[in-house]
Parts: sequence; structure tokens; C-alpha cells
Amino acid sequence: MTSSSLANILVVDDTPTNLRLLMTLLTQRGYTVRPAVSGKQAIAAAQGLPPDLILLDISMPEMDGYEVCRYFKADARTQDIPIIFLSAASDVLDKVKAFEVGGVDYITKPFQIEEVLARITTHLQLRSLQSQMQAQNSELSQALTELKATQAQLIQNEKMAALGELVASVAHEMNSPLGVIRSSAKNVDQLLTQRLTTLPTCLQSLSPEQQSLFLNLLARSRENTPKILQMSSREKRQWRRQIMPQLAEQNIAAAEEIADILVDLGILQDLDLFEPLVTDPNAMEILEQAYMLAGFHRSTQTILEAVDQAVTVVQALRRYAYHRDYTVPIEADVTEGIETSLTLYHNQMRHHVEVIRHYRPLPPLRCFPEELNQVWNNLIHNALQAMNYQGTLAVTTKEVDQAIVVQITDNGPGVAPEIQEKIFEPFFTTKTAGKGTGLGLSIVKKLVEKHSGQVTVMSQAGQTTFSVLLPLNASFESCDAPV
Repeated sequence: MTSSSLANILVVDDTPTNLRLLMTLLTQRGYTVRPAVSGKQAIAAAQGLPPDLILLDISMPEMDGYEVCRYFKADARTQDIPIIFLSAASDVLDKVKAFEVGGVDYITKPFQIEEVLARITTHLQLRSLQSQMQAQNSELSQALTELKATQAQLIQNEKMAALGELVASVAHEMNSPLGVIRSSAKNVDQLLTQRLTTLPTCLQSLSPEQQSLFLNLLARSRENTPKILQMSSREKRQWRRQIMPQLAEQNIAAAEEIADILVDLGILQDLDLFEPLVTDPNAMEILEQAYMLAGFHRSTQTILEAVDQAVTVVQALRRYAYHRDYTVPIEADVTEGIETSLTLYHNQMRHHVEVIRHYRPLPPLRCFPEELNQVWNNLIHNALQAMNYQGTLAVTTKEVDQAIVVQITDNGPGVAPEIQEKIFEPFFTTKTAGKGTGLGLSIVKKLVEKHSGQVTVMSQAGQTTFSVLLPLNASFESCDAPV
């Protein structure tokens, strides 16, 4: 309170003469003055309308000035009001006690009015400055809260923007296993429709020896299913060329067709074992029945593999998108988080990007795992864009000096030396308008620093490496929630 015309002063003194004198002098100086002749009256007046400053006599009946001061300091409504003691006692112990109970000054009676005015002015100015500082602190605290909220929203927006791109990629990625499942299920349906009526007749026409060989043929084909599914057309043609001469030696008319079926069944060796079947007059029908039955197994295996692929993608997307408000760090597997991001970008990498993994065993890391997943996602996405989605992406993990180090390297054109120091700045981007916000790497830096870590870049033409160092003993004492 810098203007005396606005200052409200409560004067407490049980001596009417002193009270009138102070009221007159202070009113003349422009202060608003309220009198109180006892401690109880002073408390009631201060509670009704808290003054800017209190002049308090010590020697009063019922409640002395010390007791009144203690009461004021114990009440949240009055505890910050400066109190200047007025007393005829000049003993050092009296002054010490006055300051101990919360007084800001001590004036000995008889007092000089100029001294009283000077001290009042000083303490009103101090009170005004204190109020200003409290207001500024409140504003700064509010601004800091808003800044943290804005930062958290920016990070979430960046995550959701990246998620939007991933959803489109994952949707395309899911088309492949879903298409395989649909096709294989259709094959199974057709096989059942076609063969359920003809299979019993075919089996009944076989001798006991042939039935045994038929079952053996199916078992051998089942064992070789993984090999058959991985075999290329060229490899199949090579096997057919090797099998056909053996069939021709037995004067089998349909040697070429039978060779095709045997290769598709995975019967590539020990053909003599199945001679009673391949030399039978109905060999084509028998082998076709075997091929159809083996097709059930191939189709179901294909469906299972496609389902596994779809589940892997869905789980990776769920781990990335699912948000939990961790208030404390938890132990997590860093390599698993990196693999989550690589899985999400699999569709964009599988044709033209070679991924090289150099993973060393890592201990669990106390961290906010979702935030680190966003770090890996941003760095991998950044590397793929730099390479224009074709080239080599190398990911290295290792433990060095009680810290986990993750390096993500691409063989893109590199980052120009003059902008390497700027790439972690908010909103800095080299991309064309609409292609990026310039927040990705700045968010990476902030999230890594939150984990007491560091992120650096080394780049030259044809090789750019982002290195993330995360201490195993990081302190999160100043962090009460995710950024």
C-alpha cells in the first residue's frame, strides 16, 4: 500500500490521550484510522475489516499486547498484517518478546511523531511490496500451471497426429492377414463341400496297405507344411524336374501331374515308399484326395499365422495408443517399447527399408513407458521420412556406465551442420508447410530430459544417428505427473 490516503490503520491503546493523539496525527497525514481501547475490541475490529497496519500498545488490562498479537498471528485473516508495538517499556527483553510473538517493529513511548510516521510508511511500503510479490507469485504459478497444461496438450496432440498416420498404415497392414484369413476360410469351405461325399468312396477302394500309406502320406505332408508354405515357385519347379524321371521309370502316364501333386504335398524324397499309391490306376484321384485333405491343414496353419500377425499389430497399436496417467515411474522393458514402434511402422518399411537390430540385454528401466514409446515412435518416424521410406534403419541398444543408450541410425541425406543445433527447438522444421509441426524432436528432447537423460544427433551425408541416453538411477523427485 504505497498511498497513505488508502491505508487503513488500527490503533490499539487503553489510554484515551494517546489514542486521540495518534488518531489526529495520522488522520492529518491522510490515513484512515480506527481506534480500539482494548484487546478484545481490537480483535473484533480487525476481523470485521482487516486493516493494513496495526499500532498496538503492550500494557493493557485483560489482554496485553503480546496476547493480542499472538491471536492475530494465529488467525489466517490477520496473520499477515504488520504490527508495530508501542510501549513505555524500553527493556531489551520486552523488545525481544515483541518480535518473538510476531511484531515487525517496536517504538518506545514517549514517541516522536516523525519516527512513528517514518516507520509506518516503511512497513506499509513493505506490506505493499509483499502483496505485489504474492500477486506476482500467484500469477506465475497460474502461468506455470497453464504452461504445463499446454505442453501436455501439445505432446498429446503430436502423439495423436502420429497415431492418425499410423492408423492408416495399420489399416492397410491389417488388410493382408484379413485377406489371407478370408481366402483360407473360403478354401476350407470349398474343400469340405467337394470332398466329404467322395472321400469315403475313395478310401473304401484302397487296400489295407494303400490305406496305411495314404495316412502316412498325409502325416508326412503335415510335417512338411511349414516348408511347403515357404517354398517359392522356382523351387517347386526344380523339385518337379527331379521327381518326374523317377515316375517316368515306372511308366506312369500322368507323371507330370502326379509330380506336381507330390511336390505340393511336400513329398520330395522316399518316393519308393509310396509306389503302391502312385502306380495305382486311380493314382490321380487318390493323390488329389490326399492333397485336398492336406489343404485343410495348410489353410488352418495359414489362418493361425495371419491371426498372429493381426494380433501383433493390434497389440502394438494398443500399447502405443492406450494412455494411463502414471503418477510415478514404473519398471519397463525399453527394447519392447522400441519393437512396438517398429511393428507399427512395419507396413511402411517392409518393401524398401531394411531394419537392422543390434540389441544387447538391458535391465528394466524406471520410467514412464508411454512417454518413451512416443520418443521411439517420433525418432523412427523421423528417420523413415528422412530416407523417404527406402534405405537402411539400424537400431542399437546397450548399457553404458549405469545408463541405457539407444541409437537410431538412417542412411538418408543427413542434417546440414548449420541446423543441427536447431532441430530440437520447438516449431523448427525443414519440411514444407503442412508436412510437419516442428514439435516432434522438441517433444523428444523434453521427454528424455524428464527422465534425466540426453538426446543428441550426429549427422553427415548418408548417415544420421540420434542417440538417447537414459540413466538407470534417474531421479523423478521433482516430477509429480507425466509431462
